[in-house]
Amino acid sequence: QVQLVESGGGLVQAGGSLRLSCAASGRPVSTYAMGWFRQAPGTERLFVATISRNGASTYYADSVKGRFTISRDNAKNTVYLQMNSLKPEDTAVYYCAADSSPYGSSAKYDYERWGQGTQVTVSS
Repeated sequence: QVQLVESGGGLVQAGGSLRLSCAASGRPVSTYAMGWFRQAPGTERLFVATISRNGASTYYADSVKGRFTISRDNAKNTVYLQMNSLKPEDTAVYYCAADSSPYGSSAKYDYERWGQGTQVTVSS
């Protein structure tokens, strides 16, 4: 089974940028489609972005389209989430997740493995 560890979260002002990383171990990340989700206090975990196994296909939530970019480097066993033009409403714990299907999904129940999350806080 793959293990996932997120990093790169922190405190940033509105309009700023952060890049999250998700490092995989135990099994090649190339065998998974990958996704990013986020969860604010008292709310459900919501889809942010997904990327196919080979990186050719991506899909985003409307709330982040045009501001966030998901990418992967299978040689480094790492998936990234570049977040630009951050807004206070982007504040949440961000989780990466692995899906053994080729193309990924926006449904959290399709993902089999999850990281522990990294906190992103955007101040106004």
